[in-house]
Order: sequence, then C-alpha cells, then structure tokens
Amino acid sequence: MSLKEITLYTDGACSGNPGAGGWGAVLIYNGAQKELSGYEAQTTNNRMELTAAIRGLEALKEPCRVKLYTDSQYLVNAFQ
Repeated sequence: MSLKEITLYTDGACSGNPGAGGWGAVLIYNGAQKELSGYEAQTTNNRMELTAAIRGLEALKEPCRVKLYTDSQYLVNAFQ
C-alpha cells in the first residue's frame, strides 16, 4: 500500500517576543486544500512556528508521506 503524498505549508509569527502571536498551516492533497490557523495572546515566535507544524500534522486522518515547507530555521534544525 502506498501512502498519500500531502504538502504542508506552515508559518508562525509573533508581535513582540513574547507577545501576541498566530500560526497558519495549509494542507494540499490532489488539488484539495485545507487551511488551519490559530492565535495565542501571549506566546513566542518559535512556539507559533512549532504549533503550525504540529497542528498541520495532527489534522491528518491517516498515515501519509508529508512534504513540509517552513521558513523557520528553528523547526528545520530540530530534525537535523
């Protein structure tokens, strides 16, 4: 059985560090797109970057092959 290939774009931001922040994730499969987002009143930029990836992965309903795109070196370097 081959796994579905999902593309996941993530981003997080914060106004002040710590401060108000938000995150977003976009999942794409076979031309279909699902957008997720959230907000925290008091958080950090790195926390929002990680939250975007976590929430995007949590949205998967079955095991998948995921291509994750992020501009966060904090997130990328966690896996090296």
